[in-house]
Amino acid sequence: MIEIRFHGRGGQGAVVASKVLAVAFFHEGLYVQSFPAFGVERRGAPVMAFLRVDRDPIQLRVNIYEPDHLIVLDPTLIGTVNVTSGLKPNGWILINSAHSPETFNDLKNFRIATVDATAIAIRNGLGSRTNPIVNTAILGAFSKVSGLVGIDSVALSIREETPGKKNENAKAAREAFNEVKFEIRSTKSETISNDQNIEFKTNNS
Repeated sequence: MIEIRFHGRGGQGAVVASKVLAVAFFHEGLYVQSFPAFGVERRGAPVMAFLRVDRDPIQLRVNIYEPDHLIVLDPTLIGTVNVTSGLKPNGWILINSAHSPETFNDLKNFRIATVDATAIAIRNGLGSRTNPIVNTAILGAFSKVSGLVGIDSVALSIREETPGKKNENAKAAREAFNEVKFEIRSTKSETISNDQNIEFKTNNS
């Protein structure tokens, strides 16, 4: 099983991002479970969303406390919220930021990737300059760094699940796929733990 935790602020679309990514995995023949953290989502307040992916039906019904990967839609949450809590060794932290991964010195013990999803969203007319919608762009970046789900599946899911500007949202995801910055430290495939030992092959092309 692969577990992914999303960190964002109310209004940024973390919950929608979790659902869209779930549908992308579903298109690749996997079982998925996507849900938000319980509580009232207030604009600007920290929020979390969760995604589980497995080859077999998923029976767990609890929050994700030890994620394999993290997706952070707002870099100001780092240092404000303990976003790395429980992150498994070799997991990715994908951050919406114009800065390079090396900038995040406090996270040097983790694998860091960054993408300027804000700039990508603005140039594609997603949201406004003061409140850009970054969730679809960051999913394209996740496809690249994780190698767990194809960018075509992500783009298809975006077209199906977003209520408007479908072409612009899909284009933002593909741009982020090409623009994400990360350091390659390992070429090993990631494995879902089950009896079949299913591997998710890295595909960064």
